[in-house]
Amino acid sequence: MDEIITLVANKAGIPADKAKLATTAVLSYLKTKLPSPVAGQIDALVAGNAGAGAQTGGLADAAKNLGGMFGSKKEEHPQP
Repeated sequence: MDEIITLVANKAGIPADKAKLATTAVLSYLKTKLPSPVAGQIDALVAGNAGAGAQTGGLADAAKNLGGMFGSKKEEHPQP
């Protein structure tokens, strides 16, 4: 979880405590909208399950790859 919080904080330019709130909210929302097997995989990734992380390349890598899934462009908001 710390890995994704750091990623969100860095990309959004916000403090880690705000990034944690945002990350928790998004993960909770996704788990309510996704089929339970997929929601379980999110829980496994957040918990640091080695098997789940090995399949996806880790939680931060999975988050980086979500942009293409939702049609966003890489570096849509470049850092100054």
